[in-house]
Amino acid sequence: MGITKISQKFITQVTPERMFKALILDAHNICPKLMFSSIKSIEFLEGEGEVGTIKQINFTEASPMRYAKHRIDALDKEGLMCRYTFIESDAAEHLLDKLEYITYDVKFEGYGRGGCICHLTSEYKAKDGIQIKEEDIELGKDRAIGMYEVLEAYLMAHPRAYT
Repeated sequence: MGITKISQKFITQVTPERMFKALILDAHNICPKLMFSSIKSIEFLEGEGEVGTIKQINFTEASPMRYAKHRIDALDKEGLMCRYTFIESDAAEHLLDKLEYITYDVKFEGYGRGGCICHLTSEYKAKDGIQIKEEDIELGKDRAIGMYEVLEAYLMAHPRAYT
């Protein structure tokens, strides 16, 4: 019952604009290429990336779920901010079964000389009578940081990508 809010930050040596372009605006192209062992594809079910767009992430056989869907709720290209909500998954025994929703706020800010801080705030709204524990959320936090690290390594190795 109630809302659990988790905030994390990840500091990179990549500019906020490049991280935003790759991770938010072009995730459907870059994530399946870089994370091919877990993400098979990302497709647009409704819209083309603007607010209201619904995307489906299709996972590989190695994943405990086949797909997950999320909706873009807010997108500020100048402010380098995005808010999206996970709305569906096929996984039995998945955290989404215990929740009304999971909402993510992602913001990229400049840091140091050419780097950035990626702020990620997750909001978990439990269904009535359900208590969410930290360990229920831990796997998602680790996956998010892992995705940022993979993307950062790619962008560092390809300095002209997403400029």
